[in-house]
Amino acid sequence: MNIGVIIGRYEDIDGVSLETEKWIQVLERMGHTIHILAGGYPNYHRNSSHHSTLPSLSFFSPECEWEQKRAFFYPDEDPDELLSHLERTAQRLTKEIFKWIVSNKLETLLIENACALPCHLSMGMAVKNIIDYGALQVVTHDHDFSWERDKRYKSPHKEVMNIIHDTFPPRNPHVKHAVINSNTRKYLKKSFGLDSLVVPNVMDFSAPYAKKDNYNKNLLERLGLGKNDMALFQMTRIVKRKGILTAIDLVHRLHNPHIKLVISGTAADDERLGYYKTLLSKIRNHKLQDNVVFADHFISHRRSKTKKGKPVYSLSDAYAHATACTYFSEYEGFGNAFVESVLARRPIFVNNYKPVYWPDIGSKGFKTVMIENGILTDDAVSQIDRIIHDKKLCKEIAEYNFALGKKYFSFEVLEELLTELFTVR
Repeated sequence: MNIGVIIGRYEDIDGVSLETEKWIQVLERMGHTIHILAGGYPNYHRNSSHHSTLPSLSFFSPECEWEQKRAFFYPDEDPDELLSHLERTAQRLTKEIFKWIVSNKLETLLIENACALPCHLSMGMAVKNIIDYGALQVVTHDHDFSWERDKRYKSPHKEVMNIIHDTFPPRNPHVKHAVINSNTRKYLKKSFGLDSLVVPNVMDFSAPYAKKDNYNKNLLERLGLGKNDMALFQMTRIVKRKGILTAIDLVHRLHNPHIKLVISGTAADDERLGYYKTLLSKIRNHKLQDNVVFADHFISHRRSKTKKGKPVYSLSDAYAHATACTYFSEYEGFGNAFVESVLARRPIFVNNYKPVYWPDIGSKGFKTVMIENGILTDDAVSQIDRIIHDKKLCKEIAEYNFALGKKYFSFEVLEELLTELFTVR
């Protein structure tokens, strides 16, 4: 089957990009041919003949940024200019997407979050136009929705809110919905009468991961860590909901100059760098300038080189040098970094982010140090301190969690679910 994937950005380190790549790997293994239409590819792509770029689909395109500001952040009193822009842009994008569909003789579309989160309004409207045309089978891979983001997607203009209501998500009978947690499945059924299939985030548990080798052997040294240092990796982007302040507080309360917090992700999605500045203030207040490392210039989705020929390390390389991982998120649609840590055989310290973590992950029996509501208790700090200093205990926890991860979050599990989704009705 010729399957077309529509996505805002691909081959980046955000959860949507990472999970989309896994779906594509498994779909190709199942014998399907995949064509990708993305707003951008922050990193190189492996098969340019099947990768198309439509820059207006990017979240950083002038169209998208202007729409978001006028719809949500700095709305005018009169929405007419915004509404006219949305309609014109959506129509243009619809035509471009149709050309791509026809030129690649596509039979099915896989829509990656563009029908779920209104972070690109005209893109969502264009995709709805394509869906409404009704010529193709459609699977929507819905990672998160507007109602999960508090007031972020609240507009004073009723016309904009009507667009969001009518577009995100689509309610067409020929659309199959895949969601990443059970809470969303319940909400879609209750609020829209839509059936959906829960497809958890997965990893390839049969492939080598987090292995030390000649390429990554100097990773910690390049980050400024010494031989006696222990690295707690925060493998997320820098955005407020990731709970990085709690990880900094943890390092402060461990009272060990050799414990370093390494933050892998970029602050590109942090609005006006507000949260990043808060982190810097916390670090200064705790005098942890030598204990917290921002490593986004060294770590990316996959291995590459800087302009000066220096190595850029993959996520797998980073996990290979982690003593343990912090994951104190306030909210996650699922939890890519959790499954990665399990695959990497690294202990993980987690906040019980509601309503997802316990029902969909924690209740399966994983051994973690879990806190509630982002509050680090003395007992939690004591447990974490013991784990990171006890190599035998670290290994026992890691092997136990790895076996559970393989059972519930492997590529084999994903293949079964994709077979159900992509079976022609």
